[in-house]
Amino acid sequence: MKIRYPEMGICGLACQLCPQYHTDAKSRCGGCKSESRMALGCLFITCAIKKKKIEFCWECKESHDCEKWKKHREAGTKYDSFKCYQKLEEDIDFIQEKGFEEYKRLMDIREEILKDMLDNFNEGRSKSYYCIAATVMKIEELKEALRRAKEKSHGLDMKSKAKVLRSLLEEIAKQEGYSVKLRKKGDEK
Repeated sequence: MKIRYPEMGICGLACQLCPQYHTDAKSRCGGCKSESRMALGCLFITCAIKKKKIEFCWECKESHDCEKWKKHREAGTKYDSFKCYQKLEEDIDFIQEKGFEEYKRLMDIREEILKDMLDNFNEGRSKSYYCIAATVMKIEELKEALRRAKEKSHGLDMKSKAKVLRSLLEEIAKQEGYSVKLRKKGDEK
């Protein structure tokens, strides 16, 4: 079958907002449906791609009753792995209501913002943080934080520039109640 969107997870995650997608190292992941990930496999690759010849779980006629997908989504409401799952359920609802093409358009905008943050404000320690921010914050908030960071950090070194942007993102996160860290098992309050 022809894979049209390797950067979009079968389960609904936006691979293009993942730290492993935005690395130049050998460990770079080209997305859940890239050649290297397909060779490794996962239960969603095996079920959707290999058995049913569909690209996304929500395209399956059994998706409403699928226990594997349900458990994955439920876990995503509480925990993350190396990728932020906080918006997984909301994103799936958005796709089902407004369509995949609109979702993909918005993820492309988010990825461009993320690339701007990584290119201009990453001191080598902020990639995961920026990926989470690009996932959970509203596009307008991200754009405004970037605009303000560029104004405030003109002429600063990269470490200082990163501090400025992170401070602005933290301010928004605190005000809006966003979590901008990966949620691990055992971190529950």
